[in-house]
Amino acid sequence: MESEILNSAIAEEMQGLSFIGHIQKDIMPKPVLSKYENQITIFNDYLEDFPDTDELVWILGKQHLLKTEKSKLLADISARLWFTYRRKFSPIGGTGPSSDAGWGCMLRCGQMMLAQALICRHLGRDWNWEKQKEQPKEYQRILQCFLDRKDCCYSIHQMAQMGVGEGKSIGEWFGPNTVAQVLKKLALFDEWNSLAVYVSMDNTVVIEDIKKMCCASALSADAAVESRRDSLNASTQSKGPSACRPAWKPLLLIVPLRLGINQINPVYVDAFKECFKMPQSLGALGGKPNNAYYFIGFLGDELIFLDPHTTQTFVDTEENGMVDDQTFHCLQPPQRMNILNLDPSVALGFFCQEEKDFDSWCSLVQKEILKENLRMFELVQKHPPHWPPFVPPAKPEVTTTGAEFIDSTEHLEEFDLEEDFEILSI
Repeated sequence: MESEILNSAIAEEMQGLSFIGHIQKDIMPKPVLSKYENQITIFNDYLEDFPDTDELVWILGKQHLLKTEKSKLLADISARLWFTYRRKFSPIGGTGPSSDAGWGCMLRCGQMMLAQALICRHLGRDWNWEKQKEQPKEYQRILQCFLDRKDCCYSIHQMAQMGVGEGKSIGEWFGPNTVAQVLKKLALFDEWNSLAVYVSMDNTVVIEDIKKMCCASALSADAAVESRRDSLNASTQSKGPSACRPAWKPLLLIVPLRLGINQINPVYVDAFKECFKMPQSLGALGGKPNNAYYFIGFLGDELIFLDPHTTQTFVDTEENGMVDDQTFHCLQPPQRMNILNLDPSVALGFFCQEEKDFDSWCSLVQKEILKENLRMFELVQKHPPHWPPFVPPAKPEVTTTGAEFIDSTEHLEEFDLEEDFEILSI
C-alpha cells in the first residue's frame, strides 16, 4: 500500500517528463528529488515485466521456470548487490568529484560483479536476501567494502585512483578491460576476502598460470598468517604448518573480449549465453558505448541486466556500525535488451571457490565454448612460449596501507600496465 501511494504521488508530480529505460534524476524537479530521495527506483509503470512464457530464465548459473517460479526468480535477482551512481560523498582525491554520475557506470558494474564473487565466497550462491531481515555479519562486511569512502577497499575512490595507473583520469569513463585490471590490483590489498584475480590476455585463459597463481597465493597467505601467529605467541605456534595450508586461493576469473568490430558477431551469441548457465558464472560487464550494464542472465535472446544509472545519495555506516542496505538492492523487475544490441566489448566473470570448481569450469568450456569453429576465447593448458614468463601478481613493497597507497598516484608506476585485448577475427 505504501509503495502504491509513493508511486501515485511521484507519477502526479512527474507528468510531462520523459523516461528512457530508467529514471534520469538529473532532469527531476528538485522538490521531487529531495522528497523521494533514495526511493526513486520504485517505478513499476516504467519497467517492463517478464512475459508470460514457458521458457527458462538463467541467472548466474541457476535456472528458473518463469511460468511457475516468477517470485523465486525476482527474489534471486533482488538478492544481488546493486551499485548505482551516488552523490554527496567526499571528493575523490580530496579535490575531485563528489559524484560519479555520468562517468562511473562501468566502475559500478565492476563493483557488482566483484560483490557477487564475495557473496559466493562467504555466503554461497544459494544465499538469499530479504528486506529488513537481519543478515549474516559477513554480508555487512562485504557491503562495507564498497561504501563510497577512500578507506573502503573497493570504493569508487579507490577504483578511480587506481584507474590513473591504467591511463584513465579521475572522472573518465572506463571500459570493461580497464575495470578488470583495476579490480585485480585492488584485490592485492584485500586480505580479508583473499581472492586471486586472473584477467586473461589475448582472449586466452592459461590453466597452468591460474593454478600457479592460486596455489602460490594460498601458500603465501597461509605463511603470513603463521608469521603473525608466531610473533604473537611463539610458544603456541603450529607444529606442522605445511600440513594445514590451504591448497587453493578462491579465484575471480575475468575474461575481457571483443566479440566483433562495431557490433557483436551473431556467431558468438550461443557461446555467450552458455556462460550464464555455468555454476561459476558472475555474469558479464558490457552495454553500449559509454553506457555500462551488469548482465546477470538471459531469457531467450534477451539479456537481463542491472542498471547503475540511478543517482542516489551517499550512504555511510550508522552509529551501530551497520549499513542501511535498502538502496543496495533493486526491488523491481530488471531490464532486458536484445543480445545483438550489445556492444562487442565485454568482460565475462567467473568464481571458483575450490580447485575442483575451476577444473569443472574448464570441462564446461571445453564442451560448450571450444566446440565452436569460431571460438569466443581460447583455453590452453600451458603458458604460451612466446609470452613473457608468468609472475603471480604481488602487493608492492610499501609501508602504507592499501587505502593510503592508492590515495596518492605517485607510486602507481610500480604496477605493470596491461595491454588491451585484441579484436577477434570475424
